[in-house]
Amino acid sequence: MGTLSPHRPAWIAALAITLVTLGVLLAMGRPPICTCGTVELWYGNINSSGNSQHLSDWYTPSHIIHGMLFYGLGWLLFRKWSLGSAHSGRWAFALAVFLEAAWEVIENTPFVIDRYRAVTVNWGYSGDSVINSMADIAWMSFGFWLAMRLPVKVTVALAVTAEIVTALVVKDNLTLNVLMLVWPLESVRAWQGAG
Repeated sequence: MGTLSPHRPAWIAALAITLVTLGVLLAMGRPPICTCGTVELWYGNINSSGNSQHLSDWYTPSHIIHGMLFYGLGWLLFRKWSLGSAHSGRWAFALAVFLEAAWEVIENTPFVIDRYRAVTVNWGYSGDSVINSMADIAWMSFGFWLAMRLPVKVTVALAVTAEIVTALVVKDNLTLNVLMLVWPLESVRAWQGAG
């Protein structure tokens, strides 16, 4: 794959999207930080009220993988359609930030929070804190950067390894999360809930 390096206008657009997302999440009533009153670099208990409230957790690898996937999507889109400019591929990063930001807003709507509670292992999920959502956008950006810098085989190997490790350690990952939100399987839920 060729490199889709963002340029200054794309960085500015990505920053603007992030700031708008910050405002939207605050307007939605999301807590700025964990209601516990602390901000932790790592929070590892997925079955507690502190999950998705801090800077990183067991779902951070999913957001890094989002960045890798969004890089691939940008490469496919901008490789095929030049959209009138030889440099339009540089907007792939802004597109990736937009997609991640849109997910962060959608993920924190009452509908999706209730869906997580109803069909996934995260029965007590209450949504993300704003700082967690901002960190998730940053982690996605890191995944995008990795995909931009690393060979495709290495990027795929990292993503697969992250999926396997999180599945083994906490019985959840990006694949299982999407599966359970879209097409919940009782057998998967029982396996996840078994410990």
